[in-house]
Amino acid sequence: MNGHDPGDGPGEAAMFASLLEDSAEDLYDNAPCGYLSTLLDGRIAKVNATLLTWLGYTREELVGRRSFADLLTVGGRLYHETHFAPLLAMQGEIGGVALELRAADGTSLPVLVTSTVKTGTDGQPQLIRTTIFDASDRRAYERELLRARHEAERERERLQRLVTTLQRSLLPPSLPDVPGLEAVAHYHIASRDEVGGDFYDLFPLTRDRWGFFLGDVCGKGAEAAAVTSLIRYTLRAAAAYDPDPDTVLDTLNAALHSEYSADNPHYCTAIFGILTPDGDAFSVTLAGGGHPPCLLLSADGTADYQPTTNGMLIGILPGATFTTRTIRLAPGDTLLLYTDGLTEARTGAGGERYGDEALRAFATRLAPTTAAGAISALADLVDGFGNGLDDDTAILALGVPLPVEDPP
Repeated sequence: MNGHDPGDGPGEAAMFASLLEDSAEDLYDNAPCGYLSTLLDGRIAKVNATLLTWLGYTREELVGRRSFADLLTVGGRLYHETHFAPLLAMQGEIGGVALELRAADGTSLPVLVTSTVKTGTDGQPQLIRTTIFDASDRRAYERELLRARHEAERERERLQRLVTTLQRSLLPPSLPDVPGLEAVAHYHIASRDEVGGDFYDLFPLTRDRWGFFLGDVCGKGAEAAAVTSLIRYTLRAAAAYDPDPDTVLDTLNAALHSEYSADNPHYCTAIFGILTPDGDAFSVTLAGGGHPPCLLLSADGTADYQPTTNGMLIGILPGATFTTRTIRLAPGDTLLLYTDGLTEARTGAGGERYGDEALRAFATRLAPTTAAGAISALADLVDGFGNGLDDDTAILALGVPLPVEDPP
């Protein structure tokens, strides 16, 4: 034993050096990516076997005969001339650019290209080294993602059309003409992806009596829509049988509690009223169940809430109680009913709610006004809330126009 490792001999060292050299050349030629070296004028000086195999060319067909731009599709050549080559010249390198190569058989190969300018010891550019990655799988994945995205967008559009159609079916297409009264409504949808549970209506009961209501169902979506439909028809049917507002809400409470109290309780808030002509004015009898009070914008320029105290949420308890009040709607007055999406809109930087007092102040600045004027101003206010409006908002304005004076 001489203590020497057999691998330390000069023969073995030469062999390992030869293997490393062969391995480096083999790694270049058969790498999992394409390698290309071009002169500064673009002519191909060296190309590895991987890229030749991808494109179906022989080395003799490319080296010294073709440029890198010759291997690109028409669009790729244009991009190479206007963007790729100028940026490479300015920066000395450019990476991850998506291009398409044209193979010998005319097919296209999507690739990702990275190029670097090699400089000599004097700092002058000598040639361009380019690495090319096959992006076929990535491009197919991107196309699938794009297809899925387009399909999702189409599905969402279909859903939004369905939501819009369903929402419209839960609201009256128009309000009836009531002699001596101006009635205008507005509905603002907070999300086009979900059906809201706000509702309103105005309808005749007799020749000289009309019923109206406005309210809000707890929740959103298809279930809320089903509850809203039940509420609207129940209120109309109950009012036709006995128009007393307290009795109408009591009937609705019994219907909701009976239908939904077991495993899937649903409730709502609502104001129901009866309009009866009273000379040049209207007598309005109201009953409320857990709903924000309506606002009376008077001809004298004031605005005050008209609460119906002690009115309970509708559908929670079998024996809920409701109270009524009667007000006079005189010429120049406007009665405003709304859902809490209006007052609960977030308007401050800290998420503060708009609130009842802000609404009263806004209404006071409007008064006196018409029903159309009130709705127009409130619609602009609601639109201004933007993303701060979390819930749908329904608004119903009932106004008695001032008499038109005959010209002198």
